[in-house]
Amino acid sequence: MYLTQEQLLIYKNQGYILLSEYLSLTEVEILKAELSALSTENSPKRILEKDGSTVRSLHGLHTENDVFNSLTRHPFIVEPAMQIVDNQVYIYQFKVNLKAAFTGDIWKWHQDYIYWRKEDGMPRPQVVNAMCLLDDMNEFNGPLFLIPGSHKEKMIDITANPRVTNTKSDKSGDNPAWISSFSANLKYSLSQELVADLVSKYGITFIKAAAGSVLFFDSNIVHASSNNISPFGRSTVIITYNSIENIPLQIQNPRPDFLVSKDYRPVTPLAPDALSQFSGVKL
Repeated sequence: MYLTQEQLLIYKNQGYILLSEYLSLTEVEILKAELSALSTENSPKRILEKDGSTVRSLHGLHTENDVFNSLTRHPFIVEPAMQIVDNQVYIYQFKVNLKAAFTGDIWKWHQDYIYWRKEDGMPRPQVVNAMCLLDDMNEFNGPLFLIPGSHKEKMIDITANPRVTNTKSDKSGDNPAWISSFSANLKYSLSQELVADLVSKYGITFIKAAAGSVLFFDSNIVHASSNNISPFGRSTVIITYNSIENIPLQIQNPRPDFLVSKDYRPVTPLAPDALSQFSGVKL
């Protein structure tokens, strides 16, 4: 399913477009059932909150799970991604962000592309994020905040935060450098003064949408989310599609493959009902 020219113009002007209840409830239920089992697995791909027990994010699940792999090739997601990037795409990054009830922590104000440029050597922001909501997102459960139009500022070049949290991976005693890109105290978070200036210029909004909605957003749009003090958890899958002509340059000490895929093969969309066929199937 391709975006209309009007939808593409909305994306270009505000840096994002929300497609409400885009995936079916059956598809959402299938994804949530898989996530429930995978989130308990002890793995370096699992990032915890500062409390050392609450799951914050999961990475690279699509490489070993048929359900999430099918999601990455869903035509409702891949086809708009190709339109936005204006090229064939491959899966650059796959992550699940979980905002647990009462304990889900903040994501500070930031842009995504600065990480991919400085940490991975991505040449251009010819890339798009597709956020799939597996739960309702509302004003109570730490929704995503956006500064519409802030992508027009392009990459805001800031220095890395020298202080990072002690967020631990599941491997005892292992705290690799890349953790700072996913902890509550982000490596390239924007200052309060800069955020205030951007909000004064562009305004501010947040996402309120039902489970099954999909948000496409620009890698340079400034965004954040608050902590979740409500009894309503929320989980989102974020698939980052990069142009096949925007392969990152070779760098020293590259991040792990489950964070930055080295599989540059173009994504081929599946049939629209490919994901729903997993209903009732135990993998």
